[in-house]
Amino acid sequence: MANLPSDQRYLALKAVMMPRDTNPHGTIFGGVILSYIDQAGAVGAYHEIRQWGTDRKPMVTVGMKSVEFHRPVFVGDVLSFWTHLVREGKTSITIHVEVQAERDGQLEKLTEAEVTYVAIESTGEQRRPVRIRDR
Repeated sequence: MANLPSDQRYLALKAVMMPRDTNPHGTIFGGVILSYIDQAGAVGAYHEIRQWGTDRKPMVTVGMKSVEFHRPVFVGDVLSFWTHLVREGKTSITIHVEVQAERDGQLEKLTEAEVTYVAIESTGEQRRPVRIRDR
């Protein structure tokens, strides 16, 4: 797997946190944030693949690691999900996702994670990994 750290951040997703997503403590439930991280990571992965000029292939999430919840997320927070490429493998791509909110005129890092996706080919119920790039 090639290490290709990138300083190129991509705004993959923005979302407003709503009351329906709160936990018993009144903050946003961590599982909701994880779901958005997964979506943003996939959008970021497809963005990277487009930059390579490669055809889009179906991808599935195979792992999420280094998830760190730095600060609580509150109802009404507008979250920005920034992504950048961490690694490219033959069949996989790993994306770093950083979640920020603007509070009192300052950007605050709330959460971050690395998410790995694998390109797949489906035949009926069978799925097998395939190369991300056609090279």
